[in-house]
Amino acid sequence: MLVSPSTVAERYRSEIRQEIRALQTQLKVVGLLSGDYGPSHTYAEYTRKACEDLGIAYELRDVPRLQLEDAIIEANQDPGVHGIMVYYPIFGNERDNFIKDLVDYRKDIEGLNSFWLRKLYENERTIEGASRSGKAIVPCTALAIIKILEANGAYGSSGTRPAEHKTATIFNRSEVVGRPLAVMMSNDGANVYSFDEFGPLLYRDGQSSETNISRSEALAASDVVITGVPSKNFPKIRAGEISSHATCLNFATIKNFEPDAETKAGIFIPRVGPVTVAMCMRNTLRLYRSYFAS
Repeated sequence: MLVSPSTVAERYRSEIRQEIRALQTQLKVVGLLSGDYGPSHTYAEYTRKACEDLGIAYELRDVPRLQLEDAIIEANQDPGVHGIMVYYPIFGNERDNFIKDLVDYRKDIEGLNSFWLRKLYENERTIEGASRSGKAIVPCTALAIIKILEANGAYGSSGTRPAEHKTATIFNRSEVVGRPLAVMMSNDGANVYSFDEFGPLLYRDGQSSETNISRSEALAASDVVITGVPSKNFPKIRAGEISSHATCLNFATIKNFEPDAETKAGIFIPRVGPVTVAMCMRNTLRLYRSYFAS
């Protein structure tokens, strides 16, 4: 039986709501939106609703993309802003990576600044040098996927290696979701096959290595299949490629699975959005406690 992303998100929102009520300050998140990319507008609306529900002040600033860097610096310097979200893509090239690093890591509730990515890739799970100790921030969508897998019994929920003996295949190796997710799952004990247009890699214990495994071999061996390919040209995963016990999850805005594969999968999870937003709010609270709470 599928535990829906909305149900998982509400569990976390309930915890966050109680913790925020106990604070003696009003947290504020600023969203920075540039362009007319539909999914970004949808994500911004999800964020607004989540913040209102949790008692976090939210301000959406619609900024021309050539003025975005100044807008980020302004939000970085504003002591009344505790969290910053930038809705990507902006330029759709390497300049987006520069923008991710321009966001003050202490306010980077999406966990995309290289400060946080370095910690993730080195498997450093705590914060040092903050006003008080706390857990490191990780990218929200990758974390949301793991939380959804946990809720559906496809991932352990305790211990240092909750994914021990699991095999996973991920179609996406972006620095926003795919690579962080592969590292996180392999640090938790899984063997992870990671595919993108440059071929497959195998992740074990947070480290990648070359592999010649084919798509069909990886899928047949996988307990978990995760896709996030934003292209209609991606050959959709078919029922004959997966095991009937596999848990399959699609986080792309485009369907990456054929309908027969969705039906065959032991569990099929079509989206992660509500949990991603909940993880951003969770990160907002953690960053406030680590860097701004008196």
